[in-house]
Amino acid sequence: MINKAHDLGYETTANIMAISTETEPDIGIALVKLAESPVDVVYAVDSFGALYCEQVKNLVHLFKKHLSGKEIGIPCPNSLQLEFADTIEGITQGAVFADGSLYEMGRGSGNCCLMLLMAFLENPKLNLTPILEVIKDYIRPMRKDFEWGYIIPYIITGMLNEHPRSAMAMRKTADKENYAQFYKKMRDAVT
Repeated sequence: MINKAHDLGYETTANIMAISTETEPDIGIALVKLAESPVDVVYAVDSFGALYCEQVKNLVHLFKKHLSGKEIGIPCPNSLQLEFADTIEGITQGAVFADGSLYEMGRGSGNCCLMLLMAFLENPKLNLTPILEVIKDYIRPMRKDFEWGYIIPYIITGMLNEHPRSAMAMRKTADKENYAQFYKKMRDAVT
């Protein structure tokens, strides 16, 4: 698919999903194959929100080692309240692409806060005012109908390196606030 899209003139990206569940040798094998492809950008995707800064640093170094001439991306969710720190670590280690969202909007725990990312980049061309207006006028009102961001079940799935789908399902039940029960159930399932 990468070759076909590239041959049609598209810029191409590849995401290595659920990277926190993979071993370094397996990631290395995938990176060698991607290095041989015409893909432009390869993302190290923390699908479960389980990575810490040191792991992000190691992944970016591994990607740089295997992907000479390719750019690296790092999207970080907020499961462990580390999305900004992990994103900054990725950028300082050499990731060129980073994901940010308005008011941390995103599936489950949400994504890196675009306002914080813009402040970190200190680019005078970036204007925060329209972002703040959109958040006030559109994004905040959406929170009445949609749930995302810091909620304990997402922390639990991140701590246990599990996909957040179980936390999302739990939040749709009558027991959505029974965090201890959810933690015990999740912990027992992974041990």
